[in-house]
Amino acid sequence: MLSRKVKENLGSSSWIRAMFEQGNKLKQQFGAENVYDFSLGNPDPEPPKECLDSIKKIADTPKIHGYMPNAGFLKVREQVATQLQKETGLEITANHIVMTCGAGGALNIVLKTIINPGEEIIVLAPFFAEYVFYADNHQAKLVIVETDKETFQPDVSLVKAAINKNTKAIIINTPNNPTGVAYSQEKLEELAKAIEEKEQELNTTIFILSDEPYRKIAYDNIKLPSVISIFKHAIMIDSFSKSLSLPGERIGYVAANPAIECMEDLMAGLVFSNRVLGYVNAPAMAQLVVGECIDAKVDIAIYEERRNELYKIITEAGFECIKPEGAFYLFPKSPIQDDIAFIQAATKYNLVLVPGTGFRRSGHFRLAYCVSMETIRNSKKAFEALAKEFGLR
Repeated sequence: MLSRKVKENLGSSSWIRAMFEQGNKLKQQFGAENVYDFSLGNPDPEPPKECLDSIKKIADTPKIHGYMPNAGFLKVREQVATQLQKETGLEITANHIVMTCGAGGALNIVLKTIINPGEEIIVLAPFFAEYVFYADNHQAKLVIVETDKETFQPDVSLVKAAINKNTKAIIINTPNNPTGVAYSQEKLEELAKAIEEKEQELNTTIFILSDEPYRKIAYDNIKLPSVISIFKHAIMIDSFSKSLSLPGERIGYVAANPAIECMEDLMAGLVFSNRVLGYVNAPAMAQLVVGECIDAKVDIAIYEERRNELYKIITEAGFECIKPEGAFYLFPKSPIQDDIAFIQAATKYNLVLVPGTGFRRSGHFRLAYCVSMETIRNSKKAFEALAKEFGLR
């Protein structure tokens, strides 16, 4: 009944969703207040007040619910472009923007536009698991390159070695899901130089697909590098799911570096792909809302406080973990290499975790701290008991 491909993929589908379902079962059995579910990156804070007010106002506006150009409302694309001009210094205009159904929709229309069957996409592990399926959607070969074992920063020599005549794109995700690590300006510039050398050597163009849904969630007053400014052939994928706590509204965009050759063809391809993949256009109301709230963002202090609290709990319990600079995830080392066995053991203490294997980095586990502070604080004894079981205390 099902296609062979879908049937095969169901067997290797998201560990995030699998553990989320496990968490729901535990909540039914023990009560939600007694389960510490860190599985799903679902923003806990409400959207900013200006967003909620905008939703109410726009809902009552006449004649906004029809079709618009497949690239999205011109006014909204101009608002996005103006913000990006300020942030990047690039001459980005509405003609370099396509509004999309979230970052997932954005990545898929980009891949549909640029990938020929059999061409290669390099991803840096650990990475968001759905990249595997997005590449498969467009008959691309995914080439996995490991980041540094301790810092999770890109290993430029490994990336350079993986590039060949079939390499069409490299996906960069910073701040990173699942590690929360922000790639440094120095490392990105080193990577840009290496890629430019390979482009010249192979007489090819390699697109940098910068997946940036967490770019407005950064801590400790760090300044995040602008990936689209560093790489000439960069295509930025952004989403308002995390920055405005609007994941269910499925609203994002693609922005292309103006230096890309054949820009008119690229943008026409993105618009065409938006239509034929069935998205047609990004949701009308959501476009107008984010256009009005383009400078808004959730209170980062909420996430920073939760990061600090959960990091303290797990490190004092004995777990080893790099302190994240952005996003809302911790990625500690598992006390045993078999991270799947470890997260299964954690359920005995009503802890719902996601194995690093699901992000192609075994021996680790992910914690999403976009949950209530009450959940984080109440999890302390459970983490201490889990650590004791594995000899960390």
